[in-house]
Amino acid sequence: MGDILSEKRAQNPVIVNVSNRHLHLLKEDFEKLFGKDYQLIKIKGLMQPGEFASKDTVTIKGSKGEIKNVRVLGPLRKATQVEISKTDTYILGVNAPVKLSGDLAGSAPITIFGPKGTIELKAGCIIAKRHVHMTPKDAEHFQVKHGDVLKVKVEGERGLIFDNVIVRVREDMALEYHVDTDEANASGIKNGDKVTIL
Repeated sequence: MGDILSEKRAQNPVIVNVSNRHLHLLKEDFEKLFGKDYQLIKIKGLMQPGEFASKDTVTIKGSKGEIKNVRVLGPLRKATQVEISKTDTYILGVNAPVKLSGDLAGSAPITIFGPKGTIELKAGCIIAKRHVHMTPKDAEHFQVKHGDVLKVKVEGERGLIFDNVIVRVREDMALEYHVDTDEANASGIKNGDKVTIL
Protein backbone atom coordinates (compact mmCIF):
# COMPACT_ATOMS: atom_id res chain seq x y z
CA MET A 1 0.00 0.00 0.00
CA GLY A 2 2.86 2.37 0.90
CA ASP A 3 4.54 1.86 -2.48
CA ILE A 4 1.27 2.43 -4.36
CA LEU A 5 0.66 5.68 -2.45
CA SER A 6 4.27 6.83 -3.04
CA GLU A 7 3.86 6.15 -6.76
CA LYS A 8 0.53 7.99 -6.85
CA ARG A 9 2.07 11.01 -5.13
CA ALA A 10 5.15 10.96 -7.40
CA GLN A 11 2.89 11.06 -10.48
CA ASN A 12 1.35 14.32 -9.23
CA PRO A 13 4.13 16.82 -8.53
CA VAL A 14 3.17 20.05 -6.77
CA ILE A 15 4.00 23.53 -8.07
CA VAL A 16 6.33 25.68 -5.94
CA ASN A 17 5.91 29.34 -5.12
CA VAL A 18 8.64 31.20 -3.27
CA SER A 19 7.42 33.79 -0.76
CA ASN A 20 9.61 36.86 -0.62
CA ARG A 21 9.19 39.09 2.44
CA HIS A 22 5.71 40.64 2.48
CA LEU A 23 2.89 41.71 4.73
CA HIS A 24 -0.86 41.44 5.15
CA LEU A 25 -2.72 44.35 6.70
CA LEU A 26 -5.71 44.89 8.96
CA LYS A 27 -8.00 47.64 7.57
CA GLU A 28 -7.26 50.05 10.46
CA ASP A 29 -3.51 49.59 10.10
CA PHE A 30 -3.75 49.93 6.31
CA GLU A 31 -5.54 53.29 6.72
CA LYS A 32 -2.88 54.54 9.16
CA LEU A 33 -0.13 53.65 6.68
CA PHE A 34 -1.77 54.69 3.39
CA GLY A 35 -4.64 57.03 4.27
CA LYS A 36 -8.36 56.49 4.82
CA ASP A 37 -9.57 56.60 1.21
CA TYR A 38 -6.66 54.76 -0.39
CA GLN A 39 -7.17 51.44 -2.23
CA LEU A 40 -4.50 48.79 -2.84
CA ILE A 41 -3.32 48.77 -6.47
CA LYS A 42 -3.32 45.19 -7.76
CA ILE A 43 -0.42 44.23 -10.05
CA LYS A 44 -0.93 40.46 -10.27
CA GLY A 45 -3.08 37.68 -8.92
CA LEU A 46 -1.48 34.95 -6.81
CA MET A 47 -2.20 31.22 -7.07
CA GLN A 48 -4.40 31.16 -3.99
CA PRO A 49 -7.88 32.32 -5.11
CA GLY A 50 -8.65 35.98 -4.38
CA GLU A 51 -5.12 36.83 -3.22
CA PHE A 52 -2.96 39.35 -5.07
CA ALA A 53 0.32 41.25 -5.01
CA SER A 54 -0.13 45.01 -4.87
CA LYS A 55 2.04 47.80 -6.22
CA ASP A 56 2.11 49.21 -2.69
CA THR A 57 5.13 48.81 -0.41
CA VAL A 58 6.25 49.81 3.08
CA THR A 59 9.45 49.94 5.10
CA ILE A 60 9.84 47.60 8.07
CA LYS A 61 12.22 48.33 10.94
CA GLY A 62 13.65 46.38 13.86
CA SER A 63 16.22 47.19 16.54
CA LYS A 64 19.22 46.88 14.15
CA GLY A 65 18.07 47.98 10.73
CA GLU A 66 15.32 48.40 8.19
CA ILE A 67 14.18 46.88 4.91
CA LYS A 68 12.50 49.06 2.29
CA ASN A 69 10.02 48.13 -0.46
CA VAL A 70 8.28 45.30 1.39
CA ARG A 71 5.22 44.40 -0.67
CA VAL A 72 1.67 44.52 0.67
CA LEU A 73 -0.48 41.54 -0.38
CA GLY A 74 -4.24 41.79 -0.69
CA PRO A 75 -6.99 41.58 0.20
CA LEU A 76 -6.98 43.15 3.68
CA ARG A 77 -7.06 40.67 6.56
CA LYS A 78 -8.31 40.31 10.14
CA ALA A 79 -4.81 40.90 11.54
CA THR A 80 -1.61 42.58 10.40
CA GLN A 81 1.14 40.03 9.73
CA VAL A 82 4.70 40.61 8.49
CA GLU A 83 6.40 37.56 6.93
CA ILE A 84 10.18 37.59 6.61
CA SER A 85 13.04 35.08 6.20
CA LYS A 86 15.61 34.06 8.80
CA THR A 87 18.19 36.13 6.88
CA ASP A 88 15.93 39.19 7.23
CA THR A 89 15.86 38.75 11.03
CA TYR A 90 19.62 39.42 11.16
CA ILE A 91 19.27 42.60 9.08
CA LEU A 92 16.35 43.87 11.16
CA GLY A 93 17.42 42.64 14.60
CA VAL A 94 14.10 40.91 15.33
CA ASN A 95 13.59 37.53 16.95
CA ALA A 96 10.77 36.31 14.69
CA PRO A 97 9.56 32.77 15.39
CA VAL A 98 8.74 30.15 12.74
CA LYS A 99 4.94 30.06 12.66
CA LEU A 100 2.04 29.12 10.43
CA SER A 101 0.39 32.12 8.80
CA GLY A 102 -2.32 33.44 11.11
CA ASP A 103 -0.71 32.11 14.31
CA LEU A 104 0.64 35.32 15.81
CA ALA A 105 0.89 34.23 19.47
CA GLY A 106 4.44 34.98 20.62
CA SER A 107 5.36 36.66 17.32
CA ALA A 108 7.90 39.48 17.19
CA PRO A 109 7.29 43.23 17.44
CA ILE A 110 8.11 45.36 14.40
CA THR A 111 7.64 48.94 13.16
CA ILE A 112 6.04 49.62 9.76
CA PHE A 113 6.43 52.90 7.84
CA GLY A 114 3.92 53.75 5.10
CA PRO A 115 3.56 56.83 2.92
CA LYS A 116 1.03 58.42 5.31
CA GLY A 117 1.94 57.09 8.74
CA THR A 118 3.67 54.60 11.01
CA ILE A 119 2.49 51.69 13.13
CA GLU A 120 4.40 49.94 15.90
CA LEU A 121 3.26 46.34 16.21
CA LYS A 122 3.73 44.72 19.63
CA ALA A 123 3.49 41.38 17.78
CA GLY A 124 2.90 40.23 14.20
CA CYS A 125 6.28 39.45 12.62
CA ILE A 126 6.93 35.79 11.76
CA ILE A 127 9.02 33.47 9.60
CA ALA A 128 6.35 31.50 7.75
CA LYS A 129 6.45 27.75 8.34
CA ARG A 130 6.72 25.88 5.04
CA HIS A 131 3.40 24.43 3.97
CA VAL A 132 1.40 22.96 1.12
CA HIS A 133 -2.06 24.28 0.21
CA MET A 134 -4.68 21.76 -0.95
CA THR A 135 -8.37 21.43 -1.67
CA PRO A 136 -10.24 18.58 0.07
CA LYS A 137 -10.10 16.72 -3.28
CA ASP A 138 -6.29 17.11 -3.38
CA ALA A 139 -6.05 15.94 0.23
CA GLU A 140 -8.08 12.85 -0.64
CA HIS A 141 -5.78 12.13 -3.59
CA PHE A 142 -2.61 12.47 -1.48
CA GLN A 143 -4.31 10.69 1.46
CA VAL A 144 -3.61 13.46 3.97
CA LYS A 145 -5.70 15.77 6.13
CA HIS A 146 -5.50 19.35 7.36
CA GLY A 147 -2.64 19.76 9.85
CA ASP A 148 -0.72 16.65 8.77
CA VAL A 149 3.08 16.94 8.56
CA LEU A 150 4.77 15.80 5.34
CA LYS A 151 8.15 15.44 3.69
CA VAL A 152 8.64 17.08 0.29
CA LYS A 153 11.38 16.10 -2.15
CA VAL A 154 13.23 18.56 -4.39
CA GLU A 155 15.15 17.14 -7.38
CA GLY A 156 18.16 18.70 -9.08
CA GLU A 157 21.72 19.75 -8.37
CA ARG A 158 20.90 21.03 -4.87
CA GLY A 159 18.11 18.52 -4.32
CA LEU A 160 17.01 17.83 -0.78
CA ILE A 161 14.08 16.66 1.32
CA PHE A 162 12.13 19.24 3.30
CA ASP A 163 10.74 17.86 6.56
CA ASN A 164 8.01 19.40 8.75
CA VAL A 165 5.85 20.60 5.85
CA ILE A 166 2.35 21.40 7.12
CA VAL A 167 -0.76 20.50 5.11
CA ARG A 168 -3.36 23.29 4.84
CA VAL A 169 -6.69 22.11 3.44
CA ARG A 170 -9.57 24.37 2.46
CA GLU A 171 -12.18 24.34 -0.27
CA ASP A 172 -10.98 27.69 -1.66
CA MET A 173 -7.28 26.76 -1.90
CA ALA A 174 -5.15 25.82 -4.91
CA LEU A 175 -2.53 23.05 -4.83
CA GLU A 176 0.74 24.83 -4.12
CA TYR A 177 3.91 24.40 -2.04
CA HIS A 178 5.14 27.52 -0.24
CA VAL A 179 8.72 28.12 0.89
CA ASP A 180 10.59 31.32 1.72
CA THR A 181 13.62 32.73 -0.07
CA ASP A 182 16.15 31.10 2.29
CA GLU A 183 14.62 27.66 1.69
CA ALA A 184 14.42 28.25 -2.05
CA ASN A 185 18.07 29.34 -2.23
CA ALA A 186 19.21 26.32 -0.20
CA SER A 187 17.46 23.89 -2.55
CA GLY A 188 17.91 25.77 -5.84
CA ILE A 189 14.17 26.01 -6.53
CA LYS A 190 12.25 28.88 -8.07
CA ASN A 191 8.64 29.84 -8.79
CA GLY A 192 6.96 27.30 -11.05
CA ASP A 193 9.29 24.40 -10.23
CA LYS A 194 7.72 21.11 -9.13
CA VAL A 195 8.28 19.05 -5.98
CA THR A 196 7.13 15.60 -4.90
CA ILE A 197 5.18 14.82 -1.75
CA LEU A 198 6.71 11.80 -0.03
